[in-house]
Formats: sequence, C-alpha cells, structure tokens
Amino acid sequence: MPKIAYKRRQERGERTPQRMKIRKDDLVRVIAGRDKGKTGKVLEVDRFSRKVTVDGVMIVKRHTRPNPSKQIKGGIAEKPMPIDVSNVMVLTAAGVPTRVGYRLETVGNTTRRVRIARKNGETLEKK
Repeated sequence: MPKIAYKRRQERGERTPQRMKIRKDDLVRVIAGRDKGKTGKVLEVDRFSRKVTVDGVMIVKRHTRPNPSKQIKGGIAEKPMPIDVSNVMVLTAAGVPTRVGYRLETVGNTTRRVRIARKNGETLEKK
C-alpha cells in the first residue's frame, strides 16, 4: 500500500497493519479454542485485525439464498472463519509446535532475516 493510503487510514482513525510471524501457507496447530489440537495450512492472514484463516479449523455453516442473476446456488455452505493469531503455533518439518524467531544470514554481500524455530533452531523458510 502506498504511503498516501497509510496516511488516509491514520487520519480516519483506522488501525495500522501489525507485523506477524505467521505467514500464508505455514502449517500450524491450534492451541486454544473449540478446535484445540487440530492442524492445518494457513489460507489467509489479516494483519489489521491480527487474525488467520486456517484450512479445516473454525468451520461454520452459512445459509445462502439462491440468486440466479449472480449465479449463486442456494443451500448450506461450510467455510472456515478467521481465528486470532495467538491461538495458533507454527509446526516444524517434524511436526513439533514452536515459537518463531529470526536469524540474520549473509549470502554473498546481502543480509536477510530468516525465520527459525525457537525449539530446535531449524529454518522455517519454504524454498
């Protein structure tokens, strides 16, 4: 988002996006709530409200009325709802839930931050 859009959001009193350690396509385990213990892939990350949508977690049923003009079929649809980012933990490649840390790695003459698992120090980056 351009700087002008951020400025407009702040003038209207809207929240600013928060930095989050969980990204899209991460494998996470739910640690609190009605779906505690379930694992799934992160489908969507909302940095403004600090919520993540996880595949197969927090499924709700929505009743929709058919609308032929918009090609919407009626019926009962199930869809995942967002849950708070504090209720999930990232899984390592071995399937161990862990917190996320950062390490600086230098490749050639470029330095970049790499996400690591706090439990065993392995990198969480997808190549």
